[in-house]
Parts: sequence; C-alpha cells; structure tokens
Amino acid sequence: MTKLWHVNAEQPQPESLQEAAALLAAGKTVAFPTETVYGLGADARNTEAVRSIFEAKGRPSDNPLIVHIADRSQLEVLAAPPAEAVSRLLDAFWPGPLTMVLPVRPGVLSPLVTAGLSTVGLRMPDHPVALQLIAAAGCPVAAPSANRSGRPSPTLVSHVQEDLEGRIAGIVDGGPTGVGLESTVVEYVETVASGSASASGAIQGVLHILRPGGITAAQLRAALPDVPVLGAAEAESEAAEAPRAPGMKYAHYAPRGAMVLVQGDAPERVLARIQRELDQARSRGERTGVLTYGEHAAAYRADRVVACGRLSDLESVAQGLYAALREFDEAGIGFIAAEACPEDGLGAAIMNRLRKAAGGNILEA
Repeated sequence: MTKLWHVNAEQPQPESLQEAAALLAAGKTVAFPTETVYGLGADARNTEAVRSIFEAKGRPSDNPLIVHIADRSQLEVLAAPPAEAVSRLLDAFWPGPLTMVLPVRPGVLSPLVTAGLSTVGLRMPDHPVALQLIAAAGCPVAAPSANRSGRPSPTLVSHVQEDLEGRIAGIVDGGPTGVGLESTVVEYVETVASGSASASGAIQGVLHILRPGGITAAQLRAALPDVPVLGAAEAESEAAEAPRAPGMKYAHYAPRGAMVLVQGDAPERVLARIQRELDQARSRGERTGVLTYGEHAAAYRADRVVACGRLSDLESVAQGLYAALREFDEAGIGFIAAEACPEDGLGAAIMNRLRKAAGGNILEA
C-alpha cells in the first residue's frame, strides 16, 4: 500500500515530512513535488533503493538518474570541484531547474545511478517541499520523474497515483508543479585550445545542452557570455550508445494512442494537414484527438480537442503539456495529431518533448 501525505507547498511544516523522510532514509521509494515535475526519490547511495526506482518505473537500467541535493555543500561530497564556469551557472540558477553533469567521486553513489558513466547529474530543486524532504532524509536523493517509463511526466499527484500506486512506499502531495517540464541538463567540457594558442596550453570550455528544459539556451548564454553553448540536437545524435543524461535515448512522454507531430512554416497549412490526418483516422474508425493551443482550438474537428496553453505564453504550454497528453488517455483517444510550436526560448524544450511523445513521427505541412 502506498502512503499519501498532503503538505502545504507554500509553508510546509518539517514535522509533516518526517515520516516520508524516514522512509527515504530507510531505503524506500517516495514520490515528491519539485518545481518541474513530481520525482520518484530513493537514497542515491543505496543500490537496493535505487533498484526499486527502476523496478517501479519499468525504466531501462542504462538510463542514468539525476541526484537531488538540498544544500550546495553536498556537491563537494559527490562530485569533483566544479570549474569556474560551472560555479557561475550554479550561482545563477541554483536552486532551480538546471541539472549539471559533473565527474562523480568514486564510491559515493550507487553505480545504478550513473549507469556505468564517470559522471553524475546533480540538481538542487527550487521547491520548499523537496528541499525540506531531502534535508530531513539526510541523503542525496536519486529522483527521475514519478511515472511509468515512457509515459507523460506527472505534474499532479493524481498522475503519480495513476502510474505508481501500489508500486512505491509513499507520495508527498504538494499540489501542482510549476514549470511543468523537466530540468535543463548541461555538461561543461574543457579542452586544450588548438592552433596558435595551443603552445600556451590555454583552456577552452564548451557548454553542451544534453536536454532542454526550464532554463533556456538564451539564459545559459547570458550567464556565460564567453562560453560557446551547443544545443541539444548535437548531444542527442551521440546518445545511441550510452545516454549521458535522462531523456536522450529512449522514447518518452508518450500517450497510449498513436501520435504524429505536424510542423511547417505556414500556420494555415499546418492546420489543414492536421485536419486531413484527423479525418483520415476517423474514416478508419479511430477516436481522434488534436493537441493544439488556445489560439487555434476552435479550428479543429476531432473527438477531443485539447489546448495545452497559448502560443503567446509558452510557459502556459509547458505547464499544461503533460496533463494534456494524459487527457487523451483518459478519453480513450487512439490517434492524436499534435501541432508544433516555435522553438524559440522555452519552445525548444516543448518541441523536444513533443518529438519524443510522437516517437519521431513528424509530418511537414
């Protein structure tokens, strides 16, 4: 049986989290809210506890886990001293939706956390419930999203219950999450300068975005104006062998029905192509759905039209995306056509999730 605790996310009381923290310290799995999505936590040092995460989620074991901490001083225990550029990022974005991939110190974490890599993703969440829970547990907490592997990530406690009730020890209900998409995952790589500068042994650094998320590329570039920032497309092309961060290799965020993503430069052609796909699916006897935005919702004919937010407010799209995908499941929709959004700012993370939810089934209009 899964224990449920209701906590005031605005002013959580430490005593209300003691039972959940004790379960984490004892090697059990507990789901809890962060500012991004709900996470499924376990003691990152305890291999049996971490194994329970993989078993509850049905997650492939070569998919590394992000480790959550409550205090920046814990970083020194788990990872090698950060480069100056990394420290600048932490100053700018911690606590917050940024995961740093850093060289892990030998023997401090379960090998299941790193999936055999020499690095670990570390994050300090910007959520009072998460911070108090991790601090009370007294351990670094490995915590992927609290859903069955491949399903849309949970932004409400009901999503966690739907996927994991009876599979985990407890759930801390802190209400809806804020950002709605997982953290941005980045890795800073130092290299010796080539060419004429190589004689001086000058060090150059590049920041790789391994997974776009709540912190945009523009924000990263503003924090590190002297460091090249490479987007997620380059990183994902290298992920076929061993993913360096969650969300790089496997299909994620998918509804149960078949889904296609339609994109194009002309909105009227995108809308027309989507309606054509919906009409064809209906003629095959399928229940149809369209994932769109508030500005376009009235233009479609389908069994279920879901606007996950407004194109003029991509933060609302991020917050509503996963709940929208789950709505199609609740309605028994067998075919879903999703409308692309511009990839500026937060749109890069939204499109990353839409492509994975569609399993790469992308149509050009």
